[in-house]
Amino acid sequence: MSEDPLLKMSRSPDGLFQLRSEEGLDPKLFNRDLAPTRIGERTWTTYNIAALWVGLAVNIPTYMLAAGLIEGGMNWWQALLTITLGNLIVLVPMVLNAHAGTRFGIPFPVLARVSFGVRGSNIASLLRSAVACGWFGIQTWIGGSAIQALLSSLYPPWADFSLGPALCFAAFWLVNIYIIVRGSESIRFLEDWAAPFLIVSGLALLAWALYRAGGLGPILSRPSRFESFGEFFRFFVPSLTAMVGFWATLALNIPDLMRYARGQREQMLGQLLGLPTTMVLYAFIGVAVTSATMIVFGEAIWDPVQLLSRFESPLLIAVALFAVAVATLTTNVAANVVAPANGFANLWPEKMTFARGGILTGVIGIAMMPWKLLEDYGTYIFGWLIGYSGFLGPIAGIFVVDYFLIRKRNLSLYDLYRRGGIYEYSSGVNWSAVGALFAGAATAFIGLLVPSLRALYDYAWFVGFGVASVLYYYLMAAEPGLDLDAVPVEGTEA
Repeated sequence: MSEDPLLKMSRSPDGLFQLRSEEGLDPKLFNRDLAPTRIGERTWTTYNIAALWVGLAVNIPTYMLAAGLIEGGMNWWQALLTITLGNLIVLVPMVLNAHAGTRFGIPFPVLARVSFGVRGSNIASLLRSAVACGWFGIQTWIGGSAIQALLSSLYPPWADFSLGPALCFAAFWLVNIYIIVRGSESIRFLEDWAAPFLIVSGLALLAWALYRAGGLGPILSRPSRFESFGEFFRFFVPSLTAMVGFWATLALNIPDLMRYARGQREQMLGQLLGLPTTMVLYAFIGVAVTSATMIVFGEAIWDPVQLLSRFESPLLIAVALFAVAVATLTTNVAANVVAPANGFANLWPEKMTFARGGILTGVIGIAMMPWKLLEDYGTYIFGWLIGYSGFLGPIAGIFVVDYFLIRKRNLSLYDLYRRGGIYEYSSGVNWSAVGALFAGAATAFIGLLVPSLRALYDYAWFVGFGVASVLYYYLMAAEPGLDLDAVPVEGTEA
């Protein structure tokens, strides 16, 4: 392994970097949770990463996403087309932003220091953390509801216990916190064993739908409620943005997970095999089952917990709701805790550990009242998903432009953890990035204030990404005294 004593870096033959020495790092910017992973710690294989995505994508919000499109008026192929296209789009920034995490072993808040500055990175990481806290609350509420329904089916008097839902919510919250405190390896173990179980459970639910509805024919023959292309397109545009927004969160903090990958091939192939395939499969299950409920029960039931509680066999209900709880748990600990825990640690590295950040995430998630976000599919898709994508799209655009076009994949690990280095900018804040972020978000949200410009909000992630990335590039190019090529060359392949 070649070493560069000046930059305190060492590099493996396949182009992975690590810190050679931690001497001289600022304790206000560095702790064990934010430290770059050692090359020997990067052990996740293609299977581990694909299994991770199975655990992430097989979850109740994925099911509800597809079910919401059906309830909103789409037929089966329109819903699947929207979901497939959205996931292929978001896979691009997902793989691009993962590159730095794998190459340098750094988590999302530390990568944010490159473009936003060593202090300004808190703006990006806290915005991402706030969204993750909301998702944590949503997933925990769903998991608690599944436990409540399970206990009610096994012991009917439990349904009349007024404190039952609160106790189930609290119990599931504690299970999540336990996994969080155990750390990243426990998350990988959970995802590995849960992935096959979740796929089988989803296929079993699809089999039920086919049996009760009399096969695929009646399910797939259900027509779209849209009478013209224009009517369909008005619903399709915000729905596509919501599909992208669904994973816009992880498209930012994917370095938190891919910093453990063995190499770029593993992270790219693992994500390609895991994300779009699993999302389309599970979305099809959501589409088919929701369509089947219209045939079986005479109404579209988009909440799977409500659907499973209508099953007749107590044993079947128990197995199905257990699958719901596992699916919710695997997504929650990997997608909705890692990012805010690291984000809070970035804000206060001396005191805030990953475990403490995870607990804080859980507390904030409760305070955000997730039951309000799940009241109906309109609030869930067009309010929650599109709304926060208007903030996350600009950050993704800034990250991609900065790392690939400005830095040309060259970073200084040493400067990421100290003041006065090349990421100091103006007292630790890069105002070009901050300005581009809020310009991108403001452009998207104009659509909420000006009805004639509603399309800007409907395309919130795309608008924010485009405006912020272009503006950021030109602001950086015009920065007085800033040489865009004056970055360390330790990333240059030898």
